[in-house]
Amino acid sequence: MHYLIILNDPPYGTERCYNGLRLAHTLIKQDKGNQVDVFLMADAVAGAKHGQKTPDGFYNVERMLRRVLAGDRGRILLCGTCMDARGITDDDVMDGSRRSTMDELGQITTDADKVLVF
Repeated sequence: MHYLIILNDPPYGTERCYNGLRLAHTLIKQDKGNQVDVFLMADAVAGAKHGQKTPDGFYNVERMLRRVLAGDRGRILLCGTCMDARGITDDDVMDGSRRSTMDELGQITTDADKVLVF
């Protein structure tokens, strides 16, 4: 099954990104046939910034995104317009994630079996 998970909230301050990424990882682990695309929009694009440092015992969104990328069944896509609005460049984001567009999001939404929005 192909899942699309759209995250909108900032990586820290609420737990929506945290919970959405927990679900993404669970879906990947649950069935070897599952494909999970995570699309970061609005303030969620900051979650893909490389070099995040969080206190011990606190979740780290960058590490959680890397778990989605482990293997070949997860992708991390970022809204390019949202990146630009926040001054985030392609060089600022973690390896494996990439800039995307609304056109691509539209196509992925059409292709996905299930779409979840956090």
